[in-house]
Amino acid sequence: MLRVGDLQRAVDFYTKVLGMNLLRTTERPEQKYSLAFVGYGTNPEHAELELTYNHGVDKYEMGSAYGHIAIGVSDVYATCEKIRAAGGNITREPGPVKGGSTVIAFVTDPDGYKIELIQRDA
Repeated sequence: MLRVGDLQRAVDFYTKVLGMNLLRTTERPEQKYSLAFVGYGTNPEHAELELTYNHGVDKYEMGSAYGHIAIGVSDVYATCEKIRAAGGNITREPGPVKGGSTVIAFVTDPDGYKIELIQRDA
């Protein structure tokens, strides 16, 4: 679960930039929060990401515990080009991980969360 400052902005990023699907939403006006679930498929075959908007809160501190989300892709270079073309922010260009051969890249979402793209072996 990620807390986001603008739910529609976050949904747009994960669906339009990263190509995920909006799976479902939940509105809880009395409890003052809204949820959106995104992913490349549904549970249990695929992981889902819960985006939580707490009404009236537009920014969060990252803290030192959060690292990043990792997503496996078939071609990191092509994925970065698609993300860049859709307006996404590549914060580490594709290339081998330090001390290894696995190709990775990083993108940052509009709330500042880091997402690692890891090239899967075909």
